[in-house]
Amino acid sequence: MAASRERLNRSQSLHQQVARTIRNDIAAGVLRHGQALPSSRVLAQEWGVSVFTITEAMKVLAEEGIVLNQSRSKRVVNAPDQTLRNDLRAQNPHVIIIGGYAGSGKTELGRILARETGWSMLDKDTITRPVVEAALEILDLSPNDRESEDYLTKIRPREYEALMAAVEENLACGNSVIATAPFIREFNDAAWLARTEASFASKNAAISLVWVYCDPNTMHTYIRHRGAARDAAKLGNWSGYLSGIDVAFRPAVPHSVIDNSVSSEPLQNQARNLLKEIINTKES
Repeated sequence: MAASRERLNRSQSLHQQVARTIRNDIAAGVLRHGQALPSSRVLAQEWGVSVFTITEAMKVLAEEGIVLNQSRSKRVVNAPDQTLRNDLRAQNPHVIIIGGYAGSGKTELGRILARETGWSMLDKDTITRPVVEAALEILDLSPNDRESEDYLTKIRPREYEALMAAVEENLACGNSVIATAPFIREFNDAAWLARTEASFASKNAAISLVWVYCDPNTMHTYIRHRGAARDAAKLGNWSGYLSGIDVAFRPAVPHSVIDNSVSSEPLQNQARNLLKEIINTKES
């Protein structure tokens, strides 16, 4: 959990925002079974909310059974299924490509799917960030730059090349893959999608595209929550950032949509339903 969080968006129920983020972290394995959560006072300071708000969030999670109150001051994560491993290794591999704007929850979705299936989890930032930051510094740019023309034309394309090369290598080994990145340009590029699908098909692999939708207020909360330096420019001019993206964007090819807004169904439930759809499609 982030050591410091700025204040949440007041347009939605604060305790539900806290509860959803903690729920997602548990489902994604960020918070582990048996792990003790910080005290209400500490959590309130981290989130910038009242102790009452944290208490209400914990009531929600306790009612769901994923947080246990062991004493008045101690709460622990209750997720025994985290220790179970499912391996849905099919005869032919499958690739789930997950895209979405910053803070939409695509990495959390990928982690949940990976835990449900045992498939390889490949996140662009995890794979490329150290090299990207070094390359930006060589270009005399901030290591957190993700908006400049140099980044967009010289570095970003190589990030996606590296990610897709890792996907291809897994497919060559017969492994199914979950790949997460924004994929904004790629999901807008019919030629890229056709080449990618053809490349996967040559390895007898199927592809599923997933777009993670998240309303702007919830995205703002998620971005503040993770506290990544690369998000500073977005947070510094949030209205300007929103004006430059199309929140209603959807890929122009067959795809699934996951809604990670606070008011939507829990992310883990949507992930499991998505897997059922994928498996049923493969078997039909």
